[in-house]
Amino acid sequence: MRINPLSNMIIGAAVEVHKALGPGLLESTYEEALCWELNQQRIPLERQKTLPLLYKGHSLNCGYRLDILVDNQIILELKAVDVIEPIHKAQLLTYLKISGYPLGLLFNFNVPLMRNGIVRLVNQFNEKYQ
Repeated sequence: MRINPLSNMIIGAAVEVHKALGPGLLESTYEEALCWELNQQRIPLERQKTLPLLYKGHSLNCGYRLDILVDNQIILELKAVDVIEPIHKAQLLTYLKISGYPLGLLFNFNVPLMRNGIVRLVNQFNEKYQ
């Protein structure tokens, strides 16, 4: 599936989850509900996907995991925090750099309006997608 229509579908699913559950729950609750929504739309995904780190030609298993990887191209990082901090964006940018996936969506479900909790980041480290 093309990346922009897919990202719009994902955002719509996140908005639906937020409308149904509201703020104040655990990230794992939002992850479960968002995966359910995406599965209902038959959108392929992987939960808690291991992200190995390549260091000087060696693959290191450092315990990094992507919250959700959608259609082998979009990383979803879920938060339930008071405010998105620069470190949250840096984390997603690093995951994009390490993995080579083209797009990341950072969702903070702990907001009154979901549109205020969405950050879209493009992988600027991968020339393939520029």
